[in-house]
Amino acid sequence: MASAAIFSSLRRRRSPSLEAFLAPVDLSDVALVQTLASLTGELVSSFSDVCFFFQRKNSRSLVRKMEVFLVLLEYMRDSSSSLSWTAVLCLKELYLLLYRSKILLDYCAQSSKLWLLLQNHTISGHFHDLNQEISTLLDVFPMGDIELGEDVREQIELLRRQSRRSRLFVDKGDEALRIRFFAFLDEFEEGQSPDSSELRSFMVDRLRIRDARSCRIEIEFLEEQIVNHEGDIEPTVGVLNGFVALTRYCRFLLFGFEEDEIELRTGSHKRFKKGLISQEIADTFITIPKDFCCPISLDLMRDPVIISTGQTYERSLISRWMEEGHCTCPKTGQMLINTRLVPNRALRNLIMQWCAAHGIPYDPPEFVDTTAEGFAAASPTKAALEANRATAALLIQQLANGSQVAQTVAAREIRLLAKTGKENRAFIAEAGAIPHLRKILSSPSPVAQENSVTAMLNLSIFDKNKSRIMNEKGCLESIVKVLRFGHTTEARENAAATLFSLSAVHDYKKRIAGEEGGIEALAGLLREGTPRGKKDAVTALFNLSTHTENCARMIQAKAVTALVSALQNEGVSEEAAGALALIVRQPIGAEAVGNEEMAVTGLITMMRCGTPKGKENAVAALLELCRSGGAATKEKVVKAPALAGLLQTLLFTGTKRARRKAASLAREFQRCENVVMHYGGLGAGYSYAGNSTTARDSSFAGDVSVPISISVPVL
Repeated sequence: MASAAIFSSLRRRRSPSLEAFLAPVDLSDVALVQTLASLTGELVSSFSDVCFFFQRKNSRSLVRKMEVFLVLLEYMRDSSSSLSWTAVLCLKELYLLLYRSKILLDYCAQSSKLWLLLQNHTISGHFHDLNQEISTLLDVFPMGDIELGEDVREQIELLRRQSRRSRLFVDKGDEALRIRFFAFLDEFEEGQSPDSSELRSFMVDRLRIRDARSCRIEIEFLEEQIVNHEGDIEPTVGVLNGFVALTRYCRFLLFGFEEDEIELRTGSHKRFKKGLISQEIADTFITIPKDFCCPISLDLMRDPVIISTGQTYERSLISRWMEEGHCTCPKTGQMLINTRLVPNRALRNLIMQWCAAHGIPYDPPEFVDTTAEGFAAASPTKAALEANRATAALLIQQLANGSQVAQTVAAREIRLLAKTGKENRAFIAEAGAIPHLRKILSSPSPVAQENSVTAMLNLSIFDKNKSRIMNEKGCLESIVKVLRFGHTTEARENAAATLFSLSAVHDYKKRIAGEEGGIEALAGLLREGTPRGKKDAVTALFNLSTHTENCARMIQAKAVTALVSALQNEGVSEEAAGALALIVRQPIGAEAVGNEEMAVTGLITMMRCGTPKGKENAVAALLELCRSGGAATKEKVVKAPALAGLLQTLLFTGTKRARRKAASLAREFQRCENVVMHYGGLGAGYSYAGNSTTARDSSFAGDVSVPISISVPVL
């Protein structure tokens, strides 16, 4: 929420504020007065007729003060009198004050009712701060240096006296509602559900939240605040999660499960906000601040991170720099103590604020390591757990007995509820959701099927739920059918991710591979899916390849061919090489890979251009091909062009495991009677490898390095 993000800087005051980028430093006296008059007129016209649900008195009082300033500025604009240096300085301060007033009024007009209620004291304090600043500005404004009409001067003087007498105002009625809201949460904290009639009176009669859509908007707004403030928030994240859970419970208890069919088809509910400042003014200050640009690309950063030298870079660019083998800071040349990337949240918030103020699109990173899931899952309170448990009972009841629309809504909400927190995943499964979700997997409704399979994915992340899913009769078969014939791409991708999650248990890998059409569908998704779909498919295939008895099945299903083709895809090549390294450990696997025309070429290419982990997996696969693939395959590997030079490079620059594998592969070549290889300066590499064991690790997957992570999308 753009306005919420900007407003948070006014609350926290930790980093340089947005004001530093908006002060009109280059405007002439006449242009400054004209700009101020235009901005003030826009502010007054925008908010004069707005009916504020909360902060009514404070908002109306601030707008009336802006009306007095508008009278002053219009008089100054029409008189065209020269301004003293002091007057210009005061007008620039007035510009910032007007801008902050616009943000605050926008915030009160556009924020959700429940959020404004929870922030009642804080927001009242911001209005009081602005009143104090208005009083200070009027005290130092050189009224004697400006020719003003008597009526204008009287209005300014009256405003000055009123501002001096202003006190912090907190509406008693609003405060009583806030206390009642906390009381409902306390009831859940004590293990009791609030009375439904009291909840209806509070939500419907007092807050005028009268339908499911309004309630859902309130929930989404509260969740956005947890993300935008990244844990630095009052109430605390745990308490705020409790209010989210309470509001979600009210949404289904009070308004039922029937929703507009069009909204169900869209799956997401975005809210668009008006600009915070007119485009005409924003265009005047469009130069990107230098600190917002990555030193590598000189472009605006989207996901800034700090490295060990204290410098900030765009995550994707500095990650690529490190993966290429560099161990120094690009900007300073200092050696990196470690490769840890720490999110620069303060700078990211400032960039978001600046982009919002200038109307520049800002797409947050898709995979930030903290944010929504991290903060939303932090320290769940008993109240949040009890409210979610009560909500889950309502949802599962609808899964069992509701209409098709109600079942679709319930599946979507279980999907979101199971997104975070092992406690949520545990009690949803314990309450019996899995059998009902299994039935919806075969639903003719694309939205219902997609939500059901994603809910199953989210539940499977909790280890105890894996056995519940696998032991549910027909559940695995239904998931595989979604993978093969799912109505939407998203459903098929999430089915693949679910198989990956389930295959984390070794005993389930053979069962999954044995499901008719399962591996074939994964191979097809790897060949033709979206980038995310290919990632889901290759990670699932990698997990399945770690079971020795799945090798023949993967060959039969042409998964080997798909994995070889995937070596050319930068996004999945590491995992593909890792899976091939496991498959070729068996003679039939080595033969199958050796028969693939592009296998050796693809692995050699990875050794030349891949990431450090990709090179490691590629050399491991080539080594296993030589060991298990027979003389013909070994000869094909040995005769590969440029392999000698690549091995020599890897012996000195690769990871520890890659160096060991490269040395072992070189020894294999020495044993080959028909091949003579000359390695200049290879002695150091052999010396390093000579101290290591030549025996294979006992763990089947131990020599393969593939980072595996599961991604749960949220709609």
